[in-house]
Order: sequence, then C-alpha cells, then structure tokens
Amino acid sequence: MSSSPHLRLMAILFLLGTGWGITQPLTKIAVSEGYEPLGLIFWQLAIGAVVLGGYRVLRGKSIALPRRLWWFFLMIALLGTVLPNSFSYRAAAHLPAGVMSVIISLVPIFAFPVALMLRTDRFGWMRFTGLFMGLLGVVLLAGPESLPEPSMVWWLPVALIAPLCYGFEGNVVAKWGMHGLGPGHVLFGASVVGAIISLPMSLASGQFIDPRVTWGAPEYALILSSLIHVTVYTGYVWLVSQAGAVFAAQVAYIVTGSGVVWSMILLGERYSLWVWLAMIMILAGMFLVQPRQNEALAE
Repeated sequence: MSSSPHLRLMAILFLLGTGWGITQPLTKIAVSEGYEPLGLIFWQLAIGAVVLGGYRVLRGKSIALPRRLWWFFLMIALLGTVLPNSFSYRAAAHLPAGVMSVIISLVPIFAFPVALMLRTDRFGWMRFTGLFMGLLGVVLLAGPESLPEPSMVWWLPVALIAPLCYGFEGNVVAKWGMHGLGPGHVLFGASVVGAIISLPMSLASGQFIDPRVTWGAPEYALILSSLIHVTVYTGYVWLVSQAGAVFAAQVAYIVTGSGVVWSMILLGERYSLWVWLAMIMILAGMFLVQPRQNEALAE
C-alpha cells in the first residue's frame, strides 16, 4: 500500500473512531432526563432501519428480508442491540461516559474466551495475557478510588454485559456466517426486526418515547447518536472491504480514546489516575488479544 492511499485510509479510520466515540457522551445525554432503555432502543433501531433502507434503495441494493432468515435477524438484533443496549443505557445513567467508553473496549477481550468455547479460535499465551490484562483493568475500575462515588461500582457488572453480548455476536457470525447476505443487509434486517419487537415491548412497559414532546438535548442526542452509528457502521464495512479486517479493527483504540476525550469536552468529566491506568491495561490487553496480520492471512 503506497503512502498516499494508506494515509487516506488512516484518516478515514480516525474519522470513524472519533464518530463512534462521541456516541458514548451522547448516550449519557439521552438518558439524563429519565428516558428508559426500551424506548431509546426502539427509536435507535427505527432510525437505523429507515436510513439503511433508504441508502440501499438509492444504491439499487435489495431490501428483501427472507422469511427463512428472520430468526437470524432476530438473533443479531438481540445480541447486537436490544440486550446490550438495555444494560448499557441503564448503566450510562449512573456511570461517567468516559468509563463507559473504556468498558465497551472490552469486546475483543470477552470475544476471545467465547471463541475458544465455540471453537472458532485457538488458545495462545499472548492472547491469554491480553485477557488477563483486560480483566485487571476492570479490577482497577472497581477500586475504591477509581469512580467519583463508591456506589457506582455496583453498575460496572451491568455495563459489562454489553461487551459480552457483542463478543457473542461476533463469534456467532464467525462460526455460522451471514447466510449469503452482506453486513449492511444483515444490519438492515436486524434493525427492522429489532424495531418490530421493541415497539410493543416499549409500549407495554410504559417506556415508549413520544416524539411529540418538546424537544431538548436528550431527544437531539438520541437522533444524532443513531445517525452517527448507522453512518459510521456503513463506513466501517467499506473500510474492511478496502483495507482488511485487521486494519479496520484498530478503530477500537480510537473509539475508546475519543470517547473519553469527547466526554471530557462535552460533559466536563474528569477521571482519577486509576481510570487512566485501567484504560491503559484494557487497551494493552486488546492489542494482545486481537489477531495479527499474518494470522488473518493464514485464516
């Protein structure tokens, strides 16, 4: 890869990472006035379905959702959005957005033991060391001096469910594939099915968000974060096709770092030394756990 295209891809990688990173403080703003998870999840999925569907129509791509694959779309919706966001939205109301950015970077660290369980990857001492460092980072976050209030520590296990779900989702797709569909098609199908199941759930639980209310920061934050997520995910899929999965996976480091920085800028958050040490441990663990370029080529 020559220097000019490589620099262009690096710039796109940075833009994608900073875009994804800002969704954490936006999530904090969205839950700041008492909105419940199911209402937020429905609108996130509905907005994603409309934007992705419109994009696919404009590009002349199929928006058909074969009935035989609705179970697959449902599984992706549950593991990729409904379950993780139900817990992360709940935790985001109690934990600093920067800490949530650090926690979400545990995805590849959780994905490693899941991969061993599903036999989609093999054991390696370097990756095991990365797993250990990531878990040590979580221990540092749970320390009495890490969080602004000691009572916040009880919300860490709730926040950890989201990266665990994402770890399962990636491994399920790696093991059983996408049934002949592209990533964008799968995300569109999961958004449609997820919106269909989350609407009655939000109505029945009283968590539905009526868009006819007076709009303020939480409403705009929800719309903006949903649009950013869809846009960035589409760009990420494109980057994988252009530069490979190993190169694109580096976006995780930028997401974590930018999420912390955005939280400091937009929310005025400040963190103890222990939080910074935890972030360093988790990022180092992520580096060790992720596959190297030669391993990806071998696969």
